[in-house]
Amino acid sequence: MSGIRLDRYSRIVIKIGSSLLIDESGKTDTRWLESLAIDVARLHAAGADVLIVSSGAIAIGSVSLGIDRRRARLGELQAAASAGQMLLVNAWTAALARHGVVTAQVLLTPDDTENRRRFLNARSTFAELLKRRVVPVVNENDTVATDEIRYGDNDRLAARVAQLVMADVLVLLSDVDGLYDRDPRGSPDARHIPEVTTINESIESIAGETRTATGSGGMATKVEAARIATRAGCSTIITLGTGEQPLAALDAGGRSTLFRAAGTPAAQRKQWLAGILSVAGKVVIDSGAAAALARGSSLLPVGVVRVEGDFDRGDVVSIVVEAGQEIGRGLVEYSLADAACLAGARSNEIEARLGYRGRTALVHRDELVLFQHE
Repeated sequence: MSGIRLDRYSRIVIKIGSSLLIDESGKTDTRWLESLAIDVARLHAAGADVLIVSSGAIAIGSVSLGIDRRRARLGELQAAASAGQMLLVNAWTAALARHGVVTAQVLLTPDDTENRRRFLNARSTFAELLKRRVVPVVNENDTVATDEIRYGDNDRLAARVAQLVMADVLVLLSDVDGLYDRDPRGSPDARHIPEVTTINESIESIAGETRTATGSGGMATKVEAARIATRAGCSTIITLGTGEQPLAALDAGGRSTLFRAAGTPAAQRKQWLAGILSVAGKVVIDSGAAAALARGSSLLPVGVVRVEGDFDRGDVVSIVVEAGQEIGRGLVEYSLADAACLAGARSNEIEARLGYRGRTALVHRDELVLFQHE
């Protein structure tokens, strides 16, 4: 028995590859998809936030448009992605709607997770969807991506999404039931590895030699995805997805490999913020704001006395009390000019001061770390 139960997690990212979702004719495997929808709906009904990273748009679109993927030019593949994405999202929407679950499409490019400003925009979108109990269906925006500017595979995309939303667990559904010490297809006596606590050179070497039957990178990209996710405090599970209701099978003791994260997503993020060597500016706050932060609140403009430096939205700033002591750091939601304009403003005054409806927090509590002072 694996001992893994997904109902222990509150925010779950599930990645599905093309080989699981697409049947031999190149169309959506409706029966399998509807069985997975039962699993997703069960987790959703139990209160979990569920996000789906789904491959398959190019495969489905190629069949729809009569494009041979093996010989297709970049423009043809982008056209296939455009057509296929509609069909893919419609399939997910229909499957989950049968269980009363609302879905939304989110298409990402690497800039959306690597650029700090766009990272915050994407995070805000996901946060609003999850607050409204929507299941986002995520894919790379292949209609505009090129070989030079892309994630490269949806395993890595799923890990970046898990990092972005501070997920507790990433589930990579595969055509193998986890990591082995050598390729099980060529070695019948290969040993299954149920848990990995450290992704070291030995694990990387094993992954490089152990491939899945399909996919752009095999096991190596799954282990790399696990590295990205676990560093962000998100445990990662590789398990078999070929059967119906694969998540229920996992809960029932199905074989898998668990890559265990060292800490929680929030703790890992705060550790990263605390370790930043260079900050772009300073936000000076009053005693009331400092007390509110200590109670776990976000930093609101009303408590800001003044701002200094040269920062833009998404930059790391120092949070300083009027006496001059740095009490924390965080990712700022406004540029220097806008933050200066908002200093001392109450939440109902933000729109009047900026001329547009801005965000309530200057630094959100999820993007904030406070230092311990003796």
